[in-house]
Amino acid sequence: MVKHQPLQVYERQLCLSCITGIYGCRWKRYQRSHDDTTKWELLWSFILLFTFCLLLVWFYFWWEAHNDYNEFNWLLYNRSGEWSDGTVPILATTAAGFTYVAFLMILALCHIALGQQLNLHWLHKIGVAAALLTTVVGVISVNQTWEQEWDIVPISLQATGPFLHMGALAAVTALSWIVAGQVARAEKPVFQVVVMLLYLSVLLGLYVVPLYITSPCIMDPSTLRPRPDVIGQRGAPMIAPENTFWSFHRSLQMNVTGFETDVTISVDGVPFLMHDLDLRRTTDVEKVFPERQTLNASSFNWTDLQQLNAGEWFLKDDPFWTVPSLSSSEKTKIANQSRPPPDHPHHHSWINDTLKVVQQSGIPQRLVMWTTDEQRAEVRQQAPGLIQTSLVKCSLQSLQQSDVSRMLLRYNRVSTNEVRNFSQSHIDLTLYTVNDPWLYSVLWCSGVSAVSSEAPHVLKKVPYPSWLMRPNEYCLMWVSADLISFAVIVGIFILQNYHIIRYRMSGMRSYNPEQIMLSASVRTSSRDVNVMKEKLIFSEVRNDIGADEEPYMDGYNYYTNQSVIRGV
Repeated sequence: MVKHQPLQVYERQLCLSCITGIYGCRWKRYQRSHDDTTKWELLWSFILLFTFCLLLVWFYFWWEAHNDYNEFNWLLYNRSGEWSDGTVPILATTAAGFTYVAFLMILALCHIALGQQLNLHWLHKIGVAAALLTTVVGVISVNQTWEQEWDIVPISLQATGPFLHMGALAAVTALSWIVAGQVARAEKPVFQVVVMLLYLSVLLGLYVVPLYITSPCIMDPSTLRPRPDVIGQRGAPMIAPENTFWSFHRSLQMNVTGFETDVTISVDGVPFLMHDLDLRRTTDVEKVFPERQTLNASSFNWTDLQQLNAGEWFLKDDPFWTVPSLSSSEKTKIANQSRPPPDHPHHHSWINDTLKVVQQSGIPQRLVMWTTDEQRAEVRQQAPGLIQTSLVKCSLQSLQQSDVSRMLLRYNRVSTNEVRNFSQSHIDLTLYTVNDPWLYSVLWCSGVSAVSSEAPHVLKKVPYPSWLMRPNEYCLMWVSADLISFAVIVGIFILQNYHIIRYRMSGMRSYNPEQIMLSASVRTSSRDVNVMKEKLIFSEVRNDIGADEEPYMDGYNYYTNQSVIRGV
């Protein structure tokens, strides 16, 4: 009589089926494998890892570049002539690509943790390749058109570096569970050594990286300088149309200490406020003067300029997504805005025209910054009280020789040390454009005296730097984090290799790794437990039958439920 006895009854493994099914379309048990990953699949794993890292940097770049979204849209406008928010499709595709690739990375780590063979499905390979190609094209495009914006990354790390370090340390510490499992299950000592060296190198780098993290916000709070003045750039252009009376009125409500604007001279010699070269973006010139819409703004006379509406475009385009938050009365005022007419007689020189307007306005000269280098000596003679300001970064000696007491620069043009040196030499710095609280906080801690902002309504809500930490407090924080991480990693490695360590410490010179693996998993069933059970059963059967006899096996497969042992 022949009995058919199943060797192993397998439990349903829904989680494992989902992991292998989503990653490689291996939904069935017989489709899965515990063999070593092929070289081709290893290559794709490295491509996936590289794509994830690149998308992580790309995503971080656009997250921190939020401060300069308007600058990016303005660059697109100069190229296309059409105003639109070009950051929306970039952010949408970046977020979607990063989420997709990060999900695949998590699935790949689950494969490694469970000892499953990596086999990325061809549809995912197409998706990863598309994400990689799109990101590379984006990086090249930004490098060609907006190269200076890459400086936002090291600047932002002054605000986020300590916290990103903690997050990276937590992630690498969590990965120790997978690394310890791989080392415990590895059969080749070379593989164990390589894995340990790579992991320990990354871990050691994270432990010492705080020595190279610098931030002006790591300082003694008692040395913090007064809050930087906020200058409204073209008024408050995020909540009112730029360079209009209502925009300047709204910025005054936000407690700004001054205005920054651009002056253009009309064809008949009247100064007016204009940032762009033409009038298409900020007026209805296409409707009033369609045949002249592409002409330079300075080619219009003052009579023509007074016919243009400078507020309807703001309600229509909503460039900063703020129109829904405006009241009905504010929308009515915005719709009726025009260019502010300065009250002054006509002169032949644009410098004289502008100076005359300043002198007739009643504004004290000590509150006006003159930034134009042309005929600076003549301006100093006619209006000696104006604050002579340079738009170019110069040496201290050059500034003192030119009698320039202030510089107006983009925020990425000076370092923290240069800010302190200029401050000690009584050279005030005004940096533009500062819209985000984190950047304002970093510049505040650096000692900047003033910033120019398109969002004074946002900076008004920043009464203190976003974070401030004493150097000894930061040192204590990262040393404690390193010690906790090290203790957790040591504990994980001991736990993962507990039974091997126990057998070695017990004085046993020989042991069966399969028995150790089997007894090491008494709580939960896993792939290794099932395989070890089957191997041990075969080992016992062989020992019972003897060396002269072999058990009768029919199509045995460790990973299917089709294996049987037949005996009489």
